[in-house]
Amino acid sequence: MKNRNYWPLFFIGIFSFVFSMIIWTIYSTSQANIDEDESFMKEYQDVDASYNDIMNSNKKFNSLYDLKLVLNDRSFDLNVDDIMHSQRVLEKRSKHRDVMILGTNTMKIFAIDKKTNIKKTIDINLKVTKSSTIDNDILLDNSKFKNNNNEYVTQFDITEENNWNITGIFNIDGNAGYIYIKTNARKK
Repeated sequence: MKNRNYWPLFFIGIFSFVFSMIIWTIYSTSQANIDEDESFMKEYQDVDASYNDIMNSNKKFNSLYDLKLVLNDRSFDLNVDDIMHSQRVLEKRSKHRDVMILGTNTMKIFAIDKKTNIKKTIDINLKVTKSSTIDNDILLDNSKFKNNNNEYVTQFDITEENNWNITGIFNIDGNAGYIYIKTNARKK
């Protein structure tokens, strides 16, 4: 009577199971809805590659213009400091908490030339997006703003109490300024 060796069958079974799990993982991830971060209206790879250029551009922009973004009576300068913080840090220590409200929000933007004290024409390209998904992105460009003597005003609706990011680019006379604000929407 011959003793049978089942180890080769055991090895083939484990190999088949592992191989099928690899195939299942690849298939599952390829079907997942993945939203890429588009801070500053660019893909994250572009932001990584040109981060220093973006920061230098902001320094130059701030030396030439005094930009104000007023959202529901809260005023912001050209600022990207929030990009360094996680949402949890902002929930505990942020000056930007509770800026947006559920319902209609009003945004006003203007920039004053530091040499001439004249309000400048701005090319605006902003995105208001949830921190977790792009499903409710609100794109705001010049066509969404009413221009009243180079003061740009718009309204947009927030329908979900959540964490939100405001990111984008302002262009004035070929100079680009970038903004990134993390906030949340609250009930009125």
